[in-house]
Amino acid sequence: MPDTNFNKAIQLIDEAHAQDPRVVEANGEEVPYELFYSNKMSDYLERRDANASEVLRLAIRAQHLRRWEVPRSSYAMNKTGYHLWRTYLKKRQAEIASQICIDSGYSDEDASRVAALVKKENLKIDAETQTLEDVACLVFLDDQFETFEREHDEAKVLNILRKTWVKMSDKGHELVLNIPMSGRTRELIVKALDE
Repeated sequence: MPDTNFNKAIQLIDEAHAQDPRVVEANGEEVPYELFYSNKMSDYLERRDANASEVLRLAIRAQHLRRWEVPRSSYAMNKTGYHLWRTYLKKRQAEIASQICIDSGYSDEDASRVAALVKKENLKIDAETQTLEDVACLVFLDDQFETFEREHDEAKVLNILRKTWVKMSDKGHELVLNIPMSGRTRELIVKALDE
């Protein structure tokens, strides 16, 4: 792989993800969870927009950057605490991603753009931010939804599915239909959208 700014930044992002102490099994191997997640994000970006810009590819790969260092339990376990946690994470992850970009030779302008995408600024207005949101929602539905569904009552699950759907573009909606999912998951999605 040629030594480019992009490759250097991806390497640094992946090295940070690889420090996640949580592991999952993928293709018969134990992989740090955030490294697994970031690769899944990149895979879904290829499906959503194979011609995505470098800055979007970097922002996609930098989602959840070092997230495990700030556990959800470090904030109040209510709606306000959840929103404070998410707001703090976006800012922190954007700062880390921006610094990685600068350390890899990107301009301040490109690093700031990556940070803005990581923070999901101008969702529904900025096409690249919308693409990032679509990808995050697709990964949630593909990788995290079944666990989420088991941990929450049906009313909350249906509410989250509706909120997820609203955040996505038409192209994102099309891709949801291609996700391999259990009958129960598909049933809940249909139910959420029919109500």
